[in-house]
Amino acid sequence: GYTGVASARTQPTLAGGRLFVGSESGEVHALDPSTGCTHWSFKAAAGVRTAPSVAPYRANGRSGLAVVFGDQRATLYALDANSGETLWTLKIDDHPSAGITGSPAIHDGRVFVGVQGLGEEGRGATNNNPCCTFRGSLSAVDINTGKLLWKTWTIDEPKPRAKNAAGVQMYGPAGGAIWSAPSIDVKRGLVYAATGNGYADPPQPMTDAVIAFDQKTGKVVWHNQVLPGDQWAMGCQPENPDNPGCPRVMGPDYDFSATPILTNDGRRDLVVVPQKSGIAFAFDPDDGGKLVWKTQFGPPSGLGGQWGGASDGKNFYTGTNGFHTTPGGMTAISLATGEVAWQAPPQPLACGQQRQGCGAGQGAAVTAIPGAVFSGSHDGALRAYSTTDGKVIWQFDTNREFETVNGVKANGASMDGPGPIVAGGMLFVNSGYGGLVGRPGNVLLAFALE
Repeated sequence: GYTGVASARTQPTLAGGRLFVGSESGEVHALDPSTGCTHWSFKAAAGVRTAPSVAPYRANGRSGLAVVFGDQRATLYALDANSGETLWTLKIDDHPSAGITGSPAIHDGRVFVGVQGLGEEGRGATNNNPCCTFRGSLSAVDINTGKLLWKTWTIDEPKPRAKNAAGVQMYGPAGGAIWSAPSIDVKRGLVYAATGNGYADPPQPMTDAVIAFDQKTGKVVWHNQVLPGDQWAMGCQPENPDNPGCPRVMGPDYDFSATPILTNDGRRDLVVVPQKSGIAFAFDPDDGGKLVWKTQFGPPSGLGGQWGGASDGKNFYTGTNGFHTTPGGMTAISLATGEVAWQAPPQPLACGQQRQGCGAGQGAAVTAIPGAVFSGSHDGALRAYSTTDGKVIWQFDTNREFETVNGVKANGASMDGPGPIVAGGMLFVNSGYGGLVGRPGNVLLAFALE
């Protein structure tokens, strides 16, 4: 169990015979995957939502595996996987609203990480807030030294616009956050990232977009914006001609919060990603990111979020989330055609009668293995669907208290954000999501696969 938190939304990582996991309290643990016993713990300066990423390092005459993760104040950490000793830390972004949510991706000695600016996105209509100055970025860091190799912004530098009714200076553009983990394309030497909406005018060409960056230089090789002009800030109204702190015309907030997946349909490579619009997009990485297909798999929902899909080389799988919509269910989309292969309806609620925090939404990232795809739900159930026809072949209800190996009082509840991992003959998943669409919980569960 996790201490002092209302959500368990940091995906664990199994590497080097240990299970690494963080928490919103800032604690990061190295556990024995079979018993859950703790090898070491570390306390970051702020909450940790990223999965720890693990890769070899070599520095100062020593070598081993480095555990790399980010916190909600945009600091990147590297620890020795064996001892938990700090190798280096690096402040990726100095903006007061900047944080790291997407897990770092590591390749060839480089750590790639994006930043988001949730704190500023929620203050657009506040009179005393000089909104908005945050802009998203992707950075590359040397895993051996913690040195920043390059940083590429997703939007232009903010400039003064006008003053609001309280006389506070407003700025723009802003936004273009990178919420999710980037994806590595070894063959093309690229790294892919998906961006969020804008927070303030003027509109920018790389919000709500998939971007391909050169791994060595950070240069943007191509980008494809699927929804231009999606400026959105919490508290603003659809039309805001008299409030310069808000976009003049509000967008629907249909940004990307999922990782773009590099996969292959049997004939060609595709970059596939679901959006909060309820649409999944497939892009051709060999044709400048040209759109290959797009498929509506569920209703749109600006606050719902789609945290990640999965692919098995035949289909792309995604859950259906929602906020003030009808959520729930699982969809398989043919990679070759973009057509829906099957759709599974929402299941009976494991949490009882529908109420605040008890719903059928399946916004958590899904995980596919041969024959099955796993999805956690706001109702607290983890389900396995047959990849053949979408039938539920296994279900576990996490809505209860658990006796934990570390003695912390813990319970399961809603599941959102990170999905389960399957590795070493086991499945690991967090339960508890005390946000807008869920109920609080604080437990990490481990299952043996039969």
